[in-house]
Amino acid sequence: MLFDAVSGFALGLSLILAIGAQNVFVIRQGLRREHVFAVALTCAVADAFLIALGVAGLGLFINQNPWIGQFAAIFGAAFLLFYGYLSAEQAIRSSKSLVASNGVTKSRAEAIVACLALAFLNPHVYLDTVVLLGSISTQYQHSYAFGTGAVLASFFFFFSIGFGSRQLSPLFSRPMAWRVFDGFAAIVMWTIASLLLKDFVL
Repeated sequence: MLFDAVSGFALGLSLILAIGAQNVFVIRQGLRREHVFAVALTCAVADAFLIALGVAGLGLFINQNPWIGQFAAIFGAAFLLFYGYLSAEQAIRSSKSLVASNGVTKSRAEAIVACLALAFLNPHVYLDTVVLLGSISTQYQHSYAFGTGAVLASFFFFFSIGFGSRQLSPLFSRPMAWRVFDGFAAIVMWTIASLLLKDFVL
């Protein structure tokens, strides 16, 4: 059972390490020191929910009904295009609005809603958690131990990048650092959106 849990942790961590829109959002919140605990917890719980669905068998259902993934891809791409626009707008704002501080510029409710949208409107998240981890869990004798390990990896990762990024706050007291980061965030989100839509335009 321990081996299955460790395997789930290792695979879950390897899948979530790639830079994506959700990870960028958590890092931004950590840099700004805005609702870091709530943001990290929301992302981790959302991942846990999707992993549990996958281990319970939803991944197989999605594989048998590809239209679900296509539907999610369109809405996910639309959300990422819009959110990328917001990040690009932040990148060209006046330096005063980009100065890092301990002040709160986004409500906790807004941050949580953004987390949930990034988690549930991104088909790649379903692919990694529900489909891939759910399918692989069936190869282990203790599939729920495997799933528990993957869930722990999500909690470890999101809290690490959320609170770890706070240590870089002094660097982001300079407006140019925020401009670069927000520009990078916009590029990441637009790139993911274009990848989601490529099957519909090619």
